[in-house]
Amino acid sequence: MQATAQQKRATVFGGTGFLGRAVVARLAATGAKVRIAVRHPEAGAPPAGAAAVAADVRDAETVARAVADADWVVNAVALYQESRGETFQAIHVEGARTVAAAAARGAGALVHISGIGADLASGSSYVRARAAGEIAVLEAFSRATILRPSVLFGPGDSFFASLAPIARLLPVFPLFGDGRTRLQPVYVADVADAVHRALSQPEAQGRIYELGGPHSYSYRELIELLMRQIGIRRPLLPLPFALWEAQAILLSLLPSPPITRDQIALMRKDNVADPALPGFAELGLAPAAVEEILPNYLGPAGP
Repeated sequence: MQATAQQKRATVFGGTGFLGRAVVARLAATGAKVRIAVRHPEAGAPPAGAAAVAADVRDAETVARAVADADWVVNAVALYQESRGETFQAIHVEGARTVAAAAARGAGALVHISGIGADLASGSSYVRARAAGEIAVLEAFSRATILRPSVLFGPGDSFFASLAPIARLLPVFPLFGDGRTRLQPVYVADVADAVHRALSQPEAQGRIYELGGPHSYSYRELIELLMRQIGIRRPLLPLPFALWEAQAILLSLLPSPPITRDQIALMRKDNVADPALPGFAELGLAPAAVEEILPNYLGPAGP
């Protein structure tokens, strides 16, 4: 007998990450039994409504065990900086293929998280791997749904919450280029809702969705919005991309560089949803604007 919506069994890879935690919470709230597939389940207690299982996307045997009997599978694994043993190819391409192949053997639906701008011809090795990963997933599981969110925001994000302390500390705020690159920030809880809708709706299978918030902004506009929210004023200093590149090359000598050449390559290109592709509307959702959510977790006193 097919499981009801409240009885669905879901396995979430990357369930301890920023988006993954929101996805786990959303699926658990529907009554689904959620497994979080992580390399070290003993490292911390899983969120309420979820259980942790040991799995590594680079190990097909552990992946197969993690998705056994799962109705839904979500791959929200994200790697933004390569290190020894962890490369974009290994995680975003081969690892994505491994998860998709395991899901294809029995799961009813798979959602794979990619990103707006995924492009095999990109100057960023990260973006190229994301694009190759999408191809690998659809080759292994043709009914998989690909979700490409723009820049994620929400409590504990790596965008506004990370930039706020920098803005407070520096006498001027450096911009990437002239700050004209356009972004379409999307609330993390809205993307988690989109994951649930994509898993639940048969018509979402085999489709690619681009998920951006209701408005796009230049990078300069977002920094100005951030400063207004935290109650400070700083001059904005445009810096040529060539200078950022030079800094990234020098910083690459550090074990954990604060900025990489891939991140700079991302900032050279607009990151907004393609209107020719389906998005939130096709999933029956209306995303929240930055201005609605930012005051809830970012103010003059924090983070």
